[in-house]
Amino acid sequence: MTASSGFISRFVTARDGLKLHLRDYGPLAATALPVVCLPGFARTAADFHELALALAEDGSRPRRVLALDYRGRGLSEYDRNWKNYDIRVELDDLMQVLVATGIDDAVFVGTSRGGLLTMALGAARPAVIRGVVFNDVGPVIDARGLLRIRGYVGKLPVPRSFSEGAEILKRLSDQQFPALGDGEWEMMARRTWTDRDGALRPDYDVRLMKVLEELDLEAPLPVLWPYFDALRTVPLLAIRGANSDLLAEKTLHEMAERHPDCEIHTAAGQGHAPLLGTKDMIRRIGKLIARAERQAD
Repeated sequence: MTASSGFISRFVTARDGLKLHLRDYGPLAATALPVVCLPGFARTAADFHELALALAEDGSRPRRVLALDYRGRGLSEYDRNWKNYDIRVELDDLMQVLVATGIDDAVFVGTSRGGLLTMALGAARPAVIRGVVFNDVGPVIDARGLLRIRGYVGKLPVPRSFSEGAEILKRLSDQQFPALGDGEWEMMARRTWTDRDGALRPDYDVRLMKVLEELDLEAPLPVLWPYFDALRTVPLLAIRGANSDLLAEKTLHEMAERHPDCEIHTAAGQGHAPLLGTKDMIRRIGKLIARAERQAD
């Protein structure tokens, strides 16, 4: 771990031999409840950096925080068979990571696909989940959001610089995120493309677009209320971007109505998916973790 990064890069071998990468923040021997962060479909562990640092370096209660790169994203190996970019395979990968890192129970922070993965984990290994943050995702997915994501994953122009990348992202998403400044767009660009081999390229396997192309968005999407209802024994925080086209306001309110301990928050000026590194978001997530710890004691 370097002072500049604040985390250790670890690699875990998946069941099929693929190398999976994760960021490991905070003290290994921390007594506080750990937190596991799961990113969006074509996103990486880097999206959680500010949140993870704040939780890991909390002066009164430092805790261990893991942030995952799914297979084919970030520093994890790319799969030769793109059909393995499947939530069932990723669930098994997640369970391998939890075993390898010694995580018996944790609070899970899931952005978009990460929230779906958390619901799947709740069905497979309910005892591991002590609390959940759903970031702009719920049991009902709006097809409009998937259609928009399908329109750009694996299809973005390749920028010559991160500042050009920031301009591309701003043109693509400024209606979703009208309040972001130039610095935030540049940060997003640095978390969308990578320059590890001397030229910028997406920080994910562009064959992820094939997964989205296989979706029939004319047919009704599966509704996941039974998976959500199975989490009724743990505290939840459900966050929605005010401009989200993936999580409807109606679904957000139904989540709160159906669950006995679900706090909801709408992030003003944000779309899909809200950034979690602001002081306000870190405070809200910290309160959810405290609720989960009180319940776990």
